[in-house]
Amino acid sequence: MAIPPHPAPVPNPAPIPVPEPAASLGSLTTGRLRLRPVRDSDLDAVTRLWTDPDVRRHLGGPVIESVVRIRRSRIVGAPGVHAVVRAEDGVVLGLVTVEPAARDGETELSYQFLPEHWGSGYAREAVGAVLATTLEGTPSVVAVTQEENHRSRRLLEAVGLEYAESFVEWDAHQVLYRRRRG
Repeated sequence: MAIPPHPAPVPNPAPIPVPEPAASLGSLTTGRLRLRPVRDSDLDAVTRLWTDPDVRRHLGGPVIESVVRIRRSRIVGAPGVHAVVRAEDGVVLGLVTVEPAARDGETELSYQFLPEHWGSGYAREAVGAVLATTLEGTPSVVAVTQEENHRSRRLLEAVGLEYAESFVEWDAHQVLYRRRRG
């Protein structure tokens, strides 16, 4: 049985920022942010993303220590994984990840931000910029979130993704959003 999409999105009149040209391969700059490959100096903030109960509420809960150790050894410089850094002070706010052909051949976008940076528009700015850049090289992008994660759903709709389908995965109701190039 398909789960109906949640009520109509709340309009957000603020424009999606257009990314400036990347300073180097694998980096992207917006008005307030720099998105770049993860560095060793980012590992404490990234570890918090994996272990914070609020961040992980809709992502299966905090990651166990043995998995954190493995992830820490693999994330620095990993392709498609972007540390989101506030340009004015270099603070790591979160991650945006792009995985080509991850979900039934479509490119999947995902993101996590530390709770103290929620509500400031950083996630919308970063995800919007990565989505726009990614769509230049692929016909479509998808993102999945738990049905009950209304903040994430509003964000995905705000950057132009549209509800595509609902399903159960990881013992939770999920919704898939999609945006096609053009």
